[in-house]
Amino acid sequence: MPAAIPPPTAYDRYRPYRHWIEWGAWIVLILLGAASETMVVGMEMRRAGLPHHPMEPAVWEWSSHLVLLALVPGIAWYTRRFPLHLDTWARALPAWLVGSLVFCFLHVAGMVALREAVYAWAGADYDFGDWGRQLLYEYLKDGRTFLQFALVMEGYRFLLRRLQGEARLLDAPDDAPPDAPAERPERFLVRKLGREFLVAASDIEALQASGNYVNLRVRGREYPLRTTISAIEARLDPARFQRVHRSHIVNLDQVASIEPLDTGDARIHLRDGVTLPCSRRYRAALKDRLGTAS
Repeated sequence: MPAAIPPPTAYDRYRPYRHWIEWGAWIVLILLGAASETMVVGMEMRRAGLPHHPMEPAVWEWSSHLVLLALVPGIAWYTRRFPLHLDTWARALPAWLVGSLVFCFLHVAGMVALREAVYAWAGADYDFGDWGRQLLYEYLKDGRTFLQFALVMEGYRFLLRRLQGEARLLDAPDDAPPDAPAERPERFLVRKLGREFLVAASDIEALQASGNYVNLRVRGREYPLRTTISAIEARLDPARFQRVHRSHIVNLDQVASIEPLDTGDARIHLRDGVTLPCSRRYRAALKDRLGTAS
């Protein structure tokens, strides 16, 4: 019989709506920013007595904010690729500096292209000014924007890990020699909302790579472990765990069936009903391990 699945937690209830809420929050915040900045710029220009068409502040601000919205997925990917942690922040900062420069260039290029298109449609010309001086001016703003967006994303991920629970390997014994080979972990320590508990390696049903983390699936729950899929594979018991995909490892005891696909790949069905992909590269090895006719 499949293992009993514990009742859903707040994180479990939130997860089905997670991407809708994340995208909704970014869309609302950025569009509100565009509307408010349009009003502010319009009032400032009228107060200064600067000649302008009433629609120009809207064109400037909405073109800028729409490009910002389009760049949000790129910032999310980049900050997952170069995460900022207390023990690695010094190594991540140069990458974040490069990311801010790329972000600024894409933002400026995109908003200028939109403005030129709108002005041309209206039968007018848009002048961005001297590119060297304007890029420096824009970077002073875009650098802060990139940092703010990135820190919001990192803070949000930190809160999710606290709510979800984050796993780590137990520390090696104090008397272990420094050149001793890494031992296979029998248990993992999970921290969740200030509480700690141990998870036996044999209870792990599957592992999935997710950026700089590997999610350990245990009794229907997932706990992120900061490592790579290759590093944790080398430390797992090969008699129990099998790599089935570049991003997935499965506990062989949890495999209920294997469904061949026309592409040469396969679909693995776990005992609790969850399915995992199996690429053709690993399918033959899995077949040999399980002795199936898939």
